[in-house]
Amino acid sequence: QVPLVERGGGVVEAGGSLRLSCISSGRSFSDYGMGWFRQRPGKKREFVAAISRSGGSIDYADFVKGRFTISRDNDKNTVYLQMSSLKPEDTATYFCAADRLGVATPYETNYDRWGQGTQVTVSS
Repeated sequence: QVPLVERGGGVVEAGGSLRLSCISSGRSFSDYGMGWFRQRPGKKREFVAAISRSGGSIDYADFVKGRFTISRDNDKNTVYLQMSSLKPEDTATYFCAADRLGVATPYETNYDRWGQGTQVTVSS
């Protein structure tokens, strides 16, 4: 299993930046593709970004392209989501997830493990 803990959420003004981290305590972190999803108030959870186990393949949702960057450090068992030019509509609970197939996939059903989420609030 790959327990996941998200950190870095908070309150930021529109146009600001935040960096989320997702730390795994498992020893097989580098075998997993990692993804970030979010759930906005009253909405279904949606894909944000994903990165393959090596970092060589990355995918983004259209609404974050050019604003968010996903990266990983396998030596630190951590995946990051750098968020810039934040908008009020980015307000959500952000979740990281692990895909045991090791790929960068936008499909929620491919992910085996989920963190508990971290809240991001963007004020206007």
